[in-house]
Amino acid sequence: MGTKLYVGGLPYSVTEQQLNDLFSQQGTVSSAKVITDKFTGQSRGFAFVEMSTSEEAQKAISALNGTQMDGRTLIVNEAKPQEKRSGGTFAGSRDRY
Repeated sequence: MGTKLYVGGLPYSVTEQQLNDLFSQQGTVSSAKVITDKFTGQSRGFAFVEMSTSEEAQKAISALNGTQMDGRTLIVNEAKPQEKRSGGTFAGSRDRY
């Protein structure tokens, strides 16, 4: 299985194709996903890129972390597992009315 990377500090105009092109210089990209706001569709300035091997992921981190893209400094590191979130309902809302 590949290694997922967090990519922060992205310009809001970046596309998944641009990310794919940038990271493919360091190895095989399995996937590239720009995270967008669910209401506006606007990029939130970060993405996740999955490289096919951990060696390629480390090469991408070394080569791209701290570099500039459209005047913004990229942050590239290994993605951490998503933390579990609590429920989405307002606590006690059913009991009040």
